[in-house]
Amino acid sequence: MRFLPLPLALTARISPVAVLACAGWALTSGPAAPPAAAEHRTAQQAPAGAASAAPSTAGAAAPTYATAPAPCAAVPAATVKVLVPGAKTAGKEIPSTDTDLRRTCSWNALQGYDYRWLDVSFEIGESDQAAKKEYEQRVAEKSGGGPVPGLGDSAYSVVNLTTEDKQETREGVVLVRVANALVIVTYNGSDFETRKAPGTDEINKGAIKAARSAVAALGGGQG
Repeated sequence: MRFLPLPLALTARISPVAVLACAGWALTSGPAAPPAAAEHRTAQQAPAGAASAAPSTAGAAAPTYATAPAPCAAVPAATVKVLVPGAKTAGKEIPSTDTDLRRTCSWNALQGYDYRWLDVSFEIGESDQAAKKEYEQRVAEKSGGGPVPGLGDSAYSVVNLTTEDKQETREGVVLVRVANALVIVTYNGSDFETRKAPGTDEINKGAIKAARSAVAALGGGQG
């Protein structure tokens, strides 16, 4: 499976922030078979055991995860209430071109002057190796973060601050690989009264908390 880019909802996240501030994502055929006599001579000349030397993929292990789990059920309602006060705990799933391989859920709300946004995505790769390569590429694109011990096979978190029209927004991203699956969590926030962003520690811990729930939602076997 070729991993897809992050959903448009993620890249469009700054838009609602700016609006709110202004207001206050031939297969097996081959050449023709030789005549029977030639085939017989070939069989006679073949060394013993040659037939068993051909490689076989019959015993190849299937990927751990075959489908992406339901993302809106990946984060408990109690956690959503803490991370995104005022949001509908059911969340909203983002349309996907292939829901077996990629699914994303979003929660966002403005409570008073406090705005929070949370996205949780699952991406299923064709193999552990493919998922590992994709994970490493994404980590390389996000400098300034660090590993998250004890989460999946490997995990990384990073927090960044952006400012637009004097309004700060702080965003945390957590990337996790579990076998052939990737979990991507994005969590951000702004305060439209002070025009300041929530602290780095708050955003980082919130993103990691959501990521732990999402990893648990993967379970231990094929989807």
